[in-house]
Amino acid sequence: MVSPERALAGRPERPFSLPARHRVFDTPLEGPFPDSSHVVYLGLGCFWGAEKELWQLPGVISTAVGYMGGYTPHPLYEEVCSGMTGHTEVVRVVYDPTVISDRDILVHFWESHDPTQGFRQGNDVGTQYRSAVYVTTTDQERLARETLMAFQRALEERGFGRITTQVAWAGSDHEDGVGDFYFAEDYHQQYLVKNPQGYCPVHSTGVACS
Repeated sequence: MVSPERALAGRPERPFSLPARHRVFDTPLEGPFPDSSHVVYLGLGCFWGAEKELWQLPGVISTAVGYMGGYTPHPLYEEVCSGMTGHTEVVRVVYDPTVISDRDILVHFWESHDPTQGFRQGNDVGTQYRSAVYVTTTDQERLARETLMAFQRALEERGFGRITTQVAWAGSDHEDGVGDFYFAEDYHQQYLVKNPQGYCPVHSTGVACS
């Protein structure tokens, strides 16, 4: 993991434009969203396949892919892939909690990848593929830690190792905050809609998180 002192400097503003609407839902890509919406940021490997996995859930209003958890402001994809920004690839999930609960979102997160692999998912190797949950409410934080412990027990029963997932607060207002979410470039947003034959599998362990 790169140190803050060695990380790339980045830039003060986003150097590219984004579409206004989500390609699947036709909802705003950047917002605003209904006040009742919940938001969580999930890192589970390559964000192309992860985003598709998450936008298929009932109750999801919008998704977007981007970079989070590092030091470089407004990074570019190539910079993140260099390992010199400290960011991991994440999906921002906006959802209606009356349709899908915080817990159900998190259970799907755990079951959709292998959180024991450290800085990798399958053949994708690097700090940008590490597992992470960046929460925005105290309920999400509590449930993230509860479901982590439950999934750890289930994984150990099947012979898997320790979960390496980072659970932290999104943003910088909290003492455990990891900083801002930076949108990825337009060609990454809803990538598997534009490239339906694209290769980006999720790496489920096949273990249930109950």
